[in-house]
Amino acid sequence: MKKQLLFSAITAGLICSVNVQAAEDLSTMFSEGKTSGQVRMFYIDREYQGTAGNDTHRNAHAVGGNLKFETAELSGLSLGTALYTTNRLKWLDYNDGAEPTETDSTLFGPNDEGYNILGEAYVQYKRGNTTFKGGRQKFNSPLIGTDDARMLPNLVEAYVLTNSDIKDTTIVAGHLTKFAQGTFGNVYTSANAANQILSVTSGYSVVDPDEQVGRFVNMGEYATGKSTDGVSLVGVTYKGIENLKVQLWDYYAHDILNAVYGQVDFKWNCALNENVKPFASVQVIKENSVGDEVLSDNSLLGGNGEIDSLFWAAKVGAKAGAFTAYVAYSKTTENDTGDSSYKNAIITPWGGMPAFTQGMVTRHQFLAGTEATKVAATYNFKDLGVKGSFSAYYTSFDMDANSGYGISRTATEPGFDLQYYPQTVKNLQLRFRGNFPRDFHESGSGSTGWSEYRLIANYNF
Repeated sequence: MKKQLLFSAITAGLICSVNVQAAEDLSTMFSEGKTSGQVRMFYIDREYQGTAGNDTHRNAHAVGGNLKFETAELSGLSLGTALYTTNRLKWLDYNDGAEPTETDSTLFGPNDEGYNILGEAYVQYKRGNTTFKGGRQKFNSPLIGTDDARMLPNLVEAYVLTNSDIKDTTIVAGHLTKFAQGTFGNVYTSANAANQILSVTSGYSVVDPDEQVGRFVNMGEYATGKSTDGVSLVGVTYKGIENLKVQLWDYYAHDILNAVYGQVDFKWNCALNENVKPFASVQVIKENSVGDEVLSDNSLLGGNGEIDSLFWAAKVGAKAGAFTAYVAYSKTTENDTGDSSYKNAIITPWGGMPAFTQGMVTRHQFLAGTEATKVAATYNFKDLGVKGSFSAYYTSFDMDANSGYGISRTATEPGFDLQYYPQTVKNLQLRFRGNFPRDFHESGSGSTGWSEYRLIANYNF
């Protein structure tokens, strides 16, 4: 509460500092504002397979997007607001009045229906190399992000200060008070302990990910079912050395955990072939529980909320002309027998998913004890006179017996992503994606996987 009052006072102070000059020009501030947005149409089709006997074939079709208005700056001050919407279309449903199991809920809100949300409503103030932004907004960082993989992204209520006074360095400091889950989180449930540990290590709530979509909720209440003082964060990104980028972030989720994220990216010129541009990256995540350790208080996971986990990953690849490829490996610390499933897992309940080894859907790399590998390649069609690209990948997750998620020990996911930008329609993106997990989950009754296809059209204006 004290932090919210402090940031509110800062916001009020910034507004008051300019309103004397603004009195005669407020009309210009709005008349010279800018309208922008995106129209998105999304079709998804998933057919289950595996020895568990789940042969459900589900699909969904939606249209929506966002409409945003930003005022012009007046003495550094500007305002912004954006409405987000997703609307169910039934043209391609497998039957009229499809059963719930035949509807892919990841495009919709509660009860598989469309919804609207005032997703952005903020005040922004710029002075020199410093920007303050407070209110509802989109926010992306390694461990808290939009995760815009379906119709609507995750959004936050936050107060964020960004400064670049130090050469080649960007510093971000902020406090996040509320989280509005986007539609992708509906893919997870809290039906049992296995589903709960999967959800909270895949970017979403441990207690209720399928019922909190489309509304702003206290950060702690969303993640654990208990209200907290939110998440305070600071991040530093440095690019002062040629071909090197270093970033370090710290997230203090009050009464839940403290997470430290570090990443180093480096690229160089190949001595044998000047057309080959190798690159390498390393990332590390360290988490420890803090305060009242409320992670498991309202869940089925048991334990005392203690978290003491470490994740690291490395990626090596190269770019040669229009072709780029890489291989990545990651490891998460293991649980001992008797540990809670989350003790050595990476907990990320607010949409953050930075792992080099994640699949399009499968995110088992953050489960305790998982070793994951990924091989991926992309071809850019620009040399052929076509604006677009094709990517393919293969991920493998070797899971530990004490992860808390089923009895499967190796899950795999191959997939592809085709993107095309027609020259005849500016700002239109057409996208065709597919993923094919096998042994995603295994229980005593058998294993479950699926084949999934997505058709997406995005028009930005």
